[in-house]
Amino acid sequence: MDYRQLREEVIAYSKTIGIDKIGFTAAEPFGELKNRLIRQQELGYQSGFEEPDIEKRTNPELLMEKPRSIIAIALAYPSKMNERVVSKKGERRGIFCRASWGLDYHHILRAKLAKLEEFILEKVPGARLKSMVDTGELADRAVAERAGIGWSGKNCSIITPEFGSYVYLGEMITSIPFEPDTPLEDQCGSCRKCLDACPTGALVQGGQLNAQRCISFLTQTKDFIPEEFREKIGNRIYGCDSCQTACPMNKGRDFHFHEEMEPDPEVAKPLLKPILSLSNREFKERFGKVAGSWRGKKPIQRNAIIALAHFKDDTAVSELENLIRKDPRPVMRGTAAWALGKIGGSESAFILQKALAEENDEEVLTEIKKGIEMIK
Repeated sequence: MDYRQLREEVIAYSKTIGIDKIGFTAAEPFGELKNRLIRQQELGYQSGFEEPDIEKRTNPELLMEKPRSIIAIALAYPSKMNERVVSKKGERRGIFCRASWGLDYHHILRAKLAKLEEFILEKVPGARLKSMVDTGELADRAVAERAGIGWSGKNCSIITPEFGSYVYLGEMITSIPFEPDTPLEDQCGSCRKCLDACPTGALVQGGQLNAQRCISFLTQTKDFIPEEFREKIGNRIYGCDSCQTACPMNKGRDFHFHEEMEPDPEVAKPLLKPILSLSNREFKERFGKVAGSWRGKKPIQRNAIIALAHFKDDTAVSELENLIRKDPRPVMRGTAAWALGKIGGSESAFILQKALAEENDEEVLTEIKKGIEMIK
């Protein structure tokens, strides 16, 4: 078989199904990545959401018998909303990061990869193929970097010359010996705008992230957010874009190639107060189609409380009181108590004093006392 011709046919077909960029690399182990991951693990910088087996993350041979190449794909997503909604007093809004606008990208990329698999199998019926997006074993960024999709920026994102870092990534391990692409030169140079823009100092140095301090990670946890990070979260209810919006390579980059990625502004930038009382069913109906819903409603609701505290929204006091009095989840009651302390005022003080006498959970009591101290 003429694999060079097949490669060109795969590239041409990929464009017809809406894949914005495609690259190829050998299915060799990712030795440098393995060393970095071991070091990250030693430092305690991992998020815990990753595949725990570093060997599987870095050796394609453990994922498929006799792999010969990996195809990397990228799809560009929007950085601006065509329709805008405004946050105002009494109607404050939170914000999902850009990677959670529109339909969950996992579904979008898996559908593209499935079509690409079908095409390849028509050409090579006996081919072995294994596709993955984000939650697979391989590190998407490492594959994309080696396949020439873009370079790994200081903000730990893949930066493409065409689309900046506003791209979703996926890959396919194959048994076909496709000719590899040449990796791109790093173009970050001496720029450190992303490092300076990180609200929590999670970017330790160029290319090294302490996930435990990253707002994107923190907004996805389910426990109390450490107090040192709460004010830095602002009105983010899922994810963080600070290191992307600060990047000069992203200036003026805004792509609307895929209708399913277009954000519904009422979902991407939702009103905060209604989020607090959503049932599980209502949450799924409202947010279930976006990537930011994957951890369920608890983190989103907790982050909405923190956002209301950020705005010092005194119109939310009654909703926060309701959480302290009735919500069975200590994280919600405690975060609401802290938020009342940030909002302040005599009504908040009265609610907290009453809660102090009625609460039994030690962590919640600690948050109530913090709230009372803030008002004093």
